[in-house]
Amino acid sequence: MAPAMAVSCSRWPIRRSPSPAIATTRPRWRWAAPSTTWPRHCAMTCSPPTPAKSAAKAAPACTTCASTTSVVSWWRCSMANPTKCAAPCWRRRRKMNEPTHADALIIDAVRTPIGRYAGALSSVRADDLAAIPLKALIQRHPELNWKAIDDVIFGCANQAGEDNRNVAHMASLLAGLPLEVPGTTINRLCGSGLDAIGNAARALRCGEAGLMLAGGVESMSRAPFVMGKSEQAFGRAAELFDTTIGWRFVNPLMKAAYGIDSMPETAENVAEQFGISRADQDAFALRSQHKAAAAQARGRLAREIVPVEIPQRKGPAKVVEHDEHPRGDTTLEQLARLGTPFREGGSVTAGNASGVNDGACALLLANSAAARRHGLKARGRIVGMAVAGVEPRLMGIGPVPATRKVLALTGLALADLDVIELNEAFAAQGLAVLRELGLADDDPRVNRNGGAIALGHPLGMSGARLVTTALHELEETAGRYALCTMCIGVGQGIAMIIERL
Repeated sequence: MAPAMAVSCSRWPIRRSPSPAIATTRPRWRWAAPSTTWPRHCAMTCSPPTPAKSAAKAAPACTTCASTTSVVSWWRCSMANPTKCAAPCWRRRRKMNEPTHADALIIDAVRTPIGRYAGALSSVRADDLAAIPLKALIQRHPELNWKAIDDVIFGCANQAGEDNRNVAHMASLLAGLPLEVPGTTINRLCGSGLDAIGNAARALRCGEAGLMLAGGVESMSRAPFVMGKSEQAFGRAAELFDTTIGWRFVNPLMKAAYGIDSMPETAENVAEQFGISRADQDAFALRSQHKAAAAQARGRLAREIVPVEIPQRKGPAKVVEHDEHPRGDTTLEQLARLGTPFREGGSVTAGNASGVNDGACALLLANSAAARRHGLKARGRIVGMAVAGVEPRLMGIGPVPATRKVLALTGLALADLDVIELNEAFAAQGLAVLRELGLADDDPRVNRNGGAIALGHPLGMSGARLVTTALHELEETAGRYALCTMCIGVGQGIAMIIERL
């Protein structure tokens, strides 16, 4: 007889016989009915079931909980006794909108106030700023063994200044996390903070991590000027770039193929392509300002904010407790008087665009097994995330394909969503996204507490801020699902769905 062939599920070897007699009486390990999918890798803690050597013998059992399964479904745990086996490693894969024991759970989420450009937070370095919400999480969970954190993932879009040496790890050290805790910084431009959470969620779901910290930071006030070296020895030709936002060190091939429109110019392109009027943009911006002002007045935003203390040369430290950017006294007449500096005869203004801001946000995440092990209570669950590419000159429409992808991935529909946090990079792109998705301009689920036009848009932080705001809003309204979505420079969109638990 030929030697047995070995296949592997995670780290456990499993053997099956190629014998034709056996193959005709029971399914192979990858066998599935046409409408059923099976996990190919086991990232959980229970051992795989021990296969029977012939169809006449007993059905195999999970070696952890000793429960047996039918011949038709024998390459999975039956979960008939979930009190004994909390690891559904061999179950048929559920839909992503159904909770499983491999979930990525949100334990806590906090953020700093968002500062205006050159405002209250402009004296705080990006690494110090990122450490503030991390410190807050440590203080809020003193019972947790912080050495158990498997990784810290932060988004940051600049990384050319004080945030240049892996700001995630620098911030974790500054926050007082143990030396054993690693950290990494990722860059998907405006979507960096949301992508950081999505990357952490993947690690938790596949079993590579049990506890994670994720979030984002940006200090646009402190973004440096940069200058490249000459291509020739001792050359004197040099060009200086402001790294606050937009293109620098442009690739000529990229410019020829896709253009290098500035972010406001891409918003003008979207407004023209999708027929978004100046009046509609200003009305959208006004609603954002008024909703943010109302949320501040009733203390809603304060629930997700950790105050920032800024030492002064003389006297006591200055405490920043509220977002600086909202302008609750804005009127439609004021917005209508603003010029359109980005394109002659255009419609995008400083009033219907997001701000240039500073801020940081952090979330404590865990999978179900780690949450039980450390006695952590989950507030939410990351259901799924998707990203999509679009034409760079129309980058603002990116949330549309990304949202459609994540809805298809999770098996949900727009009607299932109770909260929608759409990052308002520009009113033009926000309105285009809503209309393309078939939503009303003033859908009551969208940005109930204002969006980036009012609150501000610190690039690397904004995605994490969306999730934090959405979680708190679900808790306040007793909703179940929230969508967080945003456009990304150079032509992408990103979307995530979370669930309140």
